[in-house]
Amino acid sequence: MYVNFLLSVPDTDCCSDEQEVIASPINPINSIVVLFMEQIYIFTMVNKINQDKIFIVRHSEFSIFDFMKLFLDNDHFIDTNSPLDLSIVLSDDIRNPRAWYVEPPRFEPVRTECYIGSVKEGGDVNFRDIYFNPHGHGTHTECLGHITEEIHSVNETMHNYFYRAKLVSILPKRIERENGDIDFVITPEQISALDISDSEALIIRTMPNDATKTSRNYSSSNPPYLDAACAGIVIENGIEHLLIDLPSVDRESDGGVLAFHHAFWQVPHSPNYKRTITELIYADNSIKDGAYILSFHIAPFNNDAAPSRPVLYDIKMR
Repeated sequence: MYVNFLLSVPDTDCCSDEQEVIASPINPINSIVVLFMEQIYIFTMVNKINQDKIFIVRHSEFSIFDFMKLFLDNDHFIDTNSPLDLSIVLSDDIRNPRAWYVEPPRFEPVRTECYIGSVKEGGDVNFRDIYFNPHGHGTHTECLGHITEEIHSVNETMHNYFYRAKLVSILPKRIERENGDIDFVITPEQISALDISDSEALIIRTMPNDATKTSRNYSSSNPPYLDAACAGIVIENGIEHLLIDLPSVDRESDGGVLAFHHAFWQVPHSPNYKRTITELIYADNSIKDGAYILSFHIAPFNNDAAPSRPVLYDIKMR
């Protein structure tokens, strides 16, 4: 994806060649910030072919980050003041979501012979150890290291943090298994019906949808999951990042097969180190299905999975 970011503000002026300017580069926005006569300017290359074409815009009255719009092209932009957070808060509360039979997270003050990490108990600062599991306690992003003998790090997987994404709502289908168990499954037919070929990330909101997803204990509940055949369809459409509001893309109890995980990461025959799966998100019903820009915020853990904060930005017209 080629995205040009442009800060858009009113009252555009040009600079005089006779005035001194102070400039510094901004990465990865392909821009230069210039402080000129107490005004802030952004010089941004916005033409992929003709790199000599420069747009100059000015922000004169407010902080540089007030009312900031990032342009994707000449007509479309995102408003950085209107994020749509898909993450679930991690807390030391019984209401924190759980899966895979883990106990609730624990936040405990450090206690040594020299100090105690609790202001309430007489310490100078709050200084707490946090005990949690990325897979079992909330929104997390994982890489193929989740299912390989060598624990590859999700921190080494992602090098870009903005993606074109599609949010879709799907009602899993009720399926009776041979042993009489009832499963709710997202089927290949449902995935094939989606228009996702122009997206890099697919976000699945399962229906019905309500805020209890932020506090459920999913253990032994046999949550919905994806048919493993969906992985091939997702891959064919160019999806690199899959996000879902369930504790797993696979069946809770499948004998350790993890069929979708293996198919999506193509393990063991042709391992894909770039794709990620994000589980236990929550997309409120106020967020409509459609195209967005996804911004990934992932804690830099050297682990197969890490807590994450996926954030959507609505794509708007100029």
